[in-house]
Formats: sequence, structure tokens, C-alpha cells
Amino acid sequence: MSRGLLLIDVDGPLNPFAAKPTRRPPGYETFRLTPNGGWHTGPAARRHRGMRVWLRPDHGELLLRVAADTGLELVWATTWTHEANTYIGRTIGLPELPVIEFPERDLRVGHGWRADGGWKWPAVADYAAGRPLAWLDDELVGHDTFGPARAAFDQARASTQTLLCHVDPRHGLRPDQLTAVRAWAAGLTDPSA
Repeated sequence: MSRGLLLIDVDGPLNPFAAKPTRRPPGYETFRLTPNGGWHTGPAARRHRGMRVWLRPDHGELLLRVAADTGLELVWATTWTHEANTYIGRTIGLPELPVIEFPERDLRVGHGWRADGGWKWPAVADYAAGRPLAWLDDELVGHDTFGPARAAFDQARASTQTLLCHVDPRHGLRPDQLTAVRAWAAGLTDPSA
């Protein structure tokens, strides 16, 4: 059994979507997800229309190393849901990971998710169910609209060790964030003690 969870969002931490649109960040490769489910890279990514995704191939290895060293279980916490395993995980070298389901959808918006990000909080609290968690996401701060959802999350986790690690979506996951996860995990107490 894991000592806790390491939750990973895709857009923001692994895909720095807010970086300058005409300049791929150093170390990242361009992929394109087409409406028919095609996943293209290299010259083919330029020939197809679809959603552009920037990924660093070494992020998978770095996350696996952190998980192995800390005993944390990697879990997807992303709107990509199971497609994170299909496209993102296999691209960066991650095995199939558990996925947090986000049932709170708003079908009035194009992608089905409200822009405020508040819908993630209750699903993460339910999934973690009292287990320690570190969460890498770009929507953990800055939204006044989280209000009740964030307050309920904080209340539910008041006695459970939690690290909310904001990742700037202009830069993506950085070494200092993984260092913070390692330091936090080193301080975890055994809940059965």
C-alpha cells in the first residue's frame, strides 16, 4: 500500500499550454491530438489540425523516480481522464495510472468543464478519502470562485497531510516542485502509528 497519493494534472504541469504560442519551451516536443483521435508528433504534428500539446519525454521518468523514492502512488487528476493514459502517459513513459473521475460537468461549455476549476475539489477529496496527498496542478490558486468547493476540501482534509503544489502553466513542471513533493513526503507520519 502506498504512503499517499501524488496527483498529476496534464494541462499546466505536463503541458505548459500558457507558454508563448509561437515558441515551444526548451526540452518539450510538440504533439497534436486530432478530432478523430490521431496522435501526431514531429513533421506530422504540423500537417494536422487539432489540439497542440507540448510534453517533455523525461517527465515520466522523473515522476516515477519521485514515486519510487517516496512511496507515493501516481494518480491522474485531469480533464483528460482516461485519455491521459492513452496519450500522455505512454508518450512520457508512464505505466497506466489510476484516474480520478470528475462527475461534475457543465454541458453548456464546449469541453464540458466549468472554467473556474471548482469541480475538481470534491472529486479529489472523495478519491483521496483520508490518504495523504500531494497535488500538482495549475488551478490550485488564484480563483476566487473556488469558494465553497475549496472550503469543503480544506475542511475534509483538515486532519490529513496535504501538499497543494501550484504549477505555472507558462512553464510547466519544474525541479523545485518535485523537490517540494520529496520534502513533504519525507515528513509524512504513519497514520497507523
